[in-house]
Amino acid sequence: MHHGGDVSAPWGAAGELPAVDRKVAREAARWLLRLSSERATEADVRACAQWRASKAEHEHAWQRAQRVNQRLGLVPSSLGMAALNRPDLAGRRAALKTLAALIVAGPAGWAAWRASPFEWSADYRSATGEQRRVALSDGSSMHLNTASAVDVLYDADLRLLRLRAGEIAVHAVEESGAHPRPFVVRARQGEVQARAARFCMRQDGAACRVSVQEGRVNLRGGGVVVPLAAGEQAWLRDDAPARPEPADPHAADWTRGVLHVNAWRLDAFAAELGRYRPGLLRCDPEVAGLRLSGAFQLHDTDAVLAALPSTLPVRVRYRSAYWVTIAPRAGQA
Repeated sequence: MHHGGDVSAPWGAAGELPAVDRKVAREAARWLLRLSSERATEADVRACAQWRASKAEHEHAWQRAQRVNQRLGLVPSSLGMAALNRPDLAGRRAALKTLAALIVAGPAGWAAWRASPFEWSADYRSATGEQRRVALSDGSSMHLNTASAVDVLYDADLRLLRLRAGEIAVHAVEESGAHPRPFVVRARQGEVQARAARFCMRQDGAACRVSVQEGRVNLRGGGVVVPLAAGEQAWLRDDAPARPEPADPHAADWTRGVLHVNAWRLDAFAAELGRYRPGLLRCDPEVAGLRLSGAFQLHDTDAVLAALPSTLPVRVRYRSAYWVTIAPRAGQA
C-alpha cells in the first residue's frame, strides 16, 4: 500500500544516509515525537515539512529518525510533546535522549541497542507492534504486548517483576519446598501477589488494569488488599484498588495476535489499534461514534484499516505511514 512520500528516501552508495549532527538529531527526535502525539495538528505537519525542506541535513536526520522508530519502535503513539515537557516524566525525556542518540549512531548503534537492551532500557522490552514471550528461571513466563517494558528482579526471598510501561500477560507458577518465594508484579499504583495464576496487567495512564484468567491473586495498594478470582478484573489506582468487576473475556486475546471488539466506538477502536503501529492513527469526529464488532489480526494493521470501508461508511487517508486518518467516505460528510 502506498503511504505517500514521507517514507521513501535515497540511501547512500553503501546503503547508509549521511552522518547527522547531534543538535539536528535532537530536533528530528522532537519532530517525530510531536507528530506521534495525539495532539498533533495539521500545522505541526506543515511546520515539520518546512523544517525538513530548509536544509538537506534536516531531511537526512528525519529519514534516520523514521528508520530508527520503524526498526526499534521507540515512539508509542501516546508519547507527545505535552507529556515530554512535563518535569515529572524523566523517563519520557530519556526516550528523547535515546532516540536522538540512535539517530546519530546509525545502524551499528541500532544493532548494539538491540543486542544490549540492559544498557538502554528495561530488562525486557517490546517495540511498537512487537510482542515477546519470555521464559523466567522459576518456570513462570510473561508475554509482553506492544511498546511494553518490564524489569525482572529475582533473589533468595522474592520473585519480582516491575511493569514499567505497557501490558503483560503473566503465568505464575507456585514454587515447592519449605520456603517458596512470593511472586509479585509491581506497577506504579500498587502490586499483584500471586501463587499459581494466569493474569494480565495493563498500565493505562493513572491506573493499571488487572484481569485474572486462571487462579487467584491479591491486589495491594494504599494499604488495602483486594482479592481477585478468575473471571474478575479491577483497577489499581494510587489511593487503593477498585472493587472487582467481571473481566472482559477477551482481555488476553492479544497474546494470540487478535483484537476482539464488540460494538466499540470507532474512535476507541482506532485508539486501541494505534497502539500496534508507529505514528498517529486518528479518527475524524464525524465518524467517531460509528460502532464496530469483530476479531482483527494485529500483525497487519494496514490490512485491518483497508477492510474498514467494506463495513463502515469511512475512508482511510494516508498522509504518510505515520499519519493516518479514518474519515467520512466521500459524499458522506
